[in-house]
Amino acid sequence: MAKQSRKNTARVGMVSFLNTAPVYETWRRTVNEPAWLLREAPPTVLNHLLYRGELDLAMVSSHEYALHPEKYRILADLSISATGAVGSVFLFARRPLTELNNALVLLSSRSQTSVSLVKIILEDLYRLEPRYEVADMVDEEEGAGEAVLSIGDEALFLAAAGTYPYRYDLADIWYGQTGLPFVFALWAVREEFYRAQPATVQAIHRELKRCLREGLNDLSAICRQVAPRIPMAEDECRRYLAGMQYDFNPAQQAGLERFFQLLIERCEVPPAALPLKIIHA
Repeated sequence: MAKQSRKNTARVGMVSFLNTAPVYETWRRTVNEPAWLLREAPPTVLNHLLYRGELDLAMVSSHEYALHPEKYRILADLSISATGAVGSVFLFARRPLTELNNALVLLSSRSQTSVSLVKIILEDLYRLEPRYEVADMVDEEEGAGEAVLSIGDEALFLAAAGTYPYRYDLADIWYGQTGLPFVFALWAVREEFYRAQPATVQAIHRELKRCLREGLNDLSAICRQVAPRIPMAEDECRRYLAGMQYDFNPAQQAGLERFFQLLIERCEVPPAALPLKIIHA
């Protein structure tokens, strides 16, 4: 019996931002499999844990997959994406975006993907040359920076606070320039774990998709639970979550491929990031 338990053990990493609530909260409430060990952390932490082999599968920044494609496969039908505005990945600025040349831009330390995206937008799309610093926490004091990249719940808080006079939704800019969705996060499994325990991966994959379906069908209850954490009104929370995309359809795959191609051209990731390696439940 103990041997069987070890065989089925899996270390699963999840993000607990508001935008992951349909999956995360439903998993916590409904999944009761002692052999599946849940670890919650911000995206960049999960990236490092998965890369180091301290997790077996996890929701990670899409940039992490592109950076180490030989180590991972992508679980089909699951992502954190947006077609147009995402509402929680913003560049907040004290002056218009086009005036940020040589300006100090503070970068969130919590997401590899958003950092790369804002650099592509500023440098490649707008031909600007800002200066960058990484910030663990946003400093709202005057003079801390001309702009700040903020993601997740922190971005929702700053958007509600109205601290900065200019706010740019990065997914909206991406869509306006490319006509494609942007994929912020993926579910990735370590290649060696998938080869060793394909049945376990398939079972977890099916449960993740079930949690997503149930979570999206019960957004009102989820928003009653999680909206006070920001805080935000329940109806605003529902509109926000209803506007997110959690699948991984052909359009989203095309958007991810465009992003990865730009990263390859910028020499940020290896050419082996393409083609995508996707497994199905």
